[in-house]
Amino acid sequence: MTAQAFRLRARERLSALSQADAGDHILNPGSKRFIDRKGPLRDAAVLIAVVDRGANPTVILTQRTEHLPSHAGQIAFPGGKIDRGDDGPLAAALREAHEEVGLRPSSVVPVGSLPNYLTGSGYKIVPIIAVVPANLTLVPNPGEVADVFEVPLAFLMNPANHQRHSRVFQEEKRYFYAMPYGERYIWGVTAGIIRLLYDTVYG
Repeated sequence: MTAQAFRLRARERLSALSQADAGDHILNPGSKRFIDRKGPLRDAAVLIAVVDRGANPTVILTQRTEHLPSHAGQIAFPGGKIDRGDDGPLAAALREAHEEVGLRPSSVVPVGSLPNYLTGSGYKIVPIIAVVPANLTLVPNPGEVADVFEVPLAFLMNPANHQRHSRVFQEEKRYFYAMPYGERYIWGVTAGIIRLLYDTVYG
């Protein structure tokens, strides 16, 4: 599975995709965090950057710093809130990726976007799929990112690696995907978006 083969398959599947929202509620259909939510969801976008490494493409992920007010220390895609000055989700994802890890927008070849991913924390995330070259020099922003690393696309697209875990959060048992990779514990929204990518492109 090369990055280019993935790009072609993703474009084909996305062109025939119905845009039904995905999200945390799929594994938690009776969650109070969705039923009792007040106010609109906040718009955000993330970049699923597939690195063209020939027959062994990878995906760029980050580890957030421990001092951030939310999701501290967790594994995440580059991305964040869509600002008023952003020209849509793609522009927001590219801006955030540049700010967080120094990924130049000119190096990114967009493929398309997955269905919106709704989170229990109140965000509506647009996952942007893209392909980037292998000869990148990424520098994590120390204010937000503790580390930037790559995980093989083949590992992430193997459903055998998609585990279902649960935790009690705010007196409610919540289920989520987890994809442990070596010392990295990929879980929650990031793992949910990876599962959405698999369901969309290969499911």
